[in-house]
Amino acid sequence: MSHSLSRRTLFGAGLSAAAVVVGVPLSGGPARATSLVTVDIIPTGVWGAVPPSEAITVLSTPPNKIIVHHTAHPNTTDLSRARAESLAREIQRDHMARGFIDTGQHFTISRGGYVLEGRHRSLEVLQAGSGHVSSAHTTGQNNEAVGIENEGTYTSATPPAVLYSQLVALCADICQAWSFNPRQIYGHRDFAATECPGGVLYGRLATLRNDVAARLGVTVDPWPTFPSGTSGQHARTIQYLLRQHGATITVDGSFGPATATAVRDFQTRNGLAVNGVFGPPVWPVLIVTVRNGSTGPAVEAVQSSLASRGYTVSVDGQFGPNTEAAVRAFQTDRGLSVDGVVGPQSWIALAS
Repeated sequence: MSHSLSRRTLFGAGLSAAAVVVGVPLSGGPARATSLVTVDIIPTGVWGAVPPSEAITVLSTPPNKIIVHHTAHPNTTDLSRARAESLAREIQRDHMARGFIDTGQHFTISRGGYVLEGRHRSLEVLQAGSGHVSSAHTTGQNNEAVGIENEGTYTSATPPAVLYSQLVALCADICQAWSFNPRQIYGHRDFAATECPGGVLYGRLATLRNDVAARLGVTVDPWPTFPSGTSGQHARTIQYLLRQHGATITVDGSFGPATATAVRDFQTRNGLAVNGVFGPPVWPVLIVTVRNGSTGPAVEAVQSSLASRGYTVSVDGQFGPNTEAAVRAFQTDRGLSVDGVVGPQSWIALAS
């Protein structure tokens, strides 16, 4: 099995079971005259994609984040457009052979800086800035996140400057089209136990957020935003913290109606804008500093988040020596002040 297929085995696990939702047609045709897309994207019809095996689902709800991947292919020196289009066809064949209806991600960037549409209708929806193409790139995030694959393996190698420049431009277009802050750019490993997008590229995500923000003329808020519908570890962290403040909700990793109600109740009690969205105004009020000797749901939030990232810690609500050691290791890995105390800066890192 090739290196790329080995990576794909992990990348694709569970993705073919993405939620089935009713497709929504886009109003006004495939693109609007006021499209703010600035990057040149090669459409599926140009690079030679085969038709999807099923109709593409376009959701009525917009995406709320970007997830960056690497393809784990060899770092080719062929930077031509022909290579880029061949890569797109290879990925589609691989994904469809694994049972996907089409390419899993929305867009692909080659090492030569060519940007290609991945899943059919992704370019159309980006140009319209309306809805979201249901995808298959990250388990639990396929109805929420725009997936971008970057050709190559960036575990120890640095992405070519032309690829990175196009990644900045594409992320800026996506953030502008759907009006979310560049803070909402993540790596695949933030949502799954995977090396993707490689240690080097993952380590540049903070710079990427700042570069995208600079291109858009905005600032990067340190706190992320998670609306109703968020699932996975981020939803569990939110639920534990709400329980710390008295909410009687189940920690199930699903930001559904009960969690949204608890967020609204917390916003009401604390004089915040009441919208049920867990964003920058809520985090500083909700977090509590925890350290060795602390107990309760906030400690469980820390432990759960650390465990999801592969640190050895039990989720028992007791902040003892093992939890402190895991916190110190996390702080070291993230370049934070290493004191074993989970204060605002550590919470920001854990929330990312």
